[in-house]
Order: sequence, then C-alpha cells, then structure tokens
Amino acid sequence: MYAIIETGGKQVWVVPGETVKVEKIDAEPGKTLEFKALWAVGDAKDGQEPSYSRSAKVTATVVRQGRAPKVLVFKKRTKKAYKKMRGHRQWLTALKIENISLN
Repeated sequence: MYAIIETGGKQVWVVPGETVKVEKIDAEPGKTLEFKALWAVGDAKDGQEPSYSRSAKVTATVVRQGRAPKVLVFKKRTKKAYKKMRGHRQWLTALKIENISLN
C-alpha cells in the first residue's frame, strides 16, 4: 500500500511505517497530522487488481524538527576579482507515516 501526498509545494511518495523528511511544518514533535492523498493504491488480494483511491487519508506523526545539510552557492567572475560564497540550510520536519486509509 502506498500514497502520494502534497506538502510544502512538493509531492511525496509515502508507505506506512516509513519516515520522510518534508519542508517545515509548524507542529510539535509527537503531534499527529492528517493529509489528503492525491493518489493511493491498496494491496492486491487473491489475484485481484489492487484498489485505487483519490480520496484517501494519510495519518502521520511528527518525529522531530531539524535542518538539512548545508548547500553552498559559489559565484565567481574570472579576471574580475569577484567571488561570492553563500550557504543555506533548509528547515525540515521528519514525519513517520502511521496509516493510509482508503475511503
């Protein structure tokens, strides 16, 4: 069983029991969040085709808030004595996917 959710302007493929990192969500660790799935697929049973749903709900628990590794941006113009170095660390939220419920 898997689902595709949208958070932070990005789409994320999730599976129950998995931990995913998404852009920061204002929620304390331990809080339970619910997402509407853009697409979800259930397990196939006894040789039948799997069930599909566009109205599934995904339940996730916030594990922790943190930051991604630093991304360095370096600009240089040759023969102009111009150099610029910048760094950026994106805030992330780790979510543990608890359940995907097909409606």
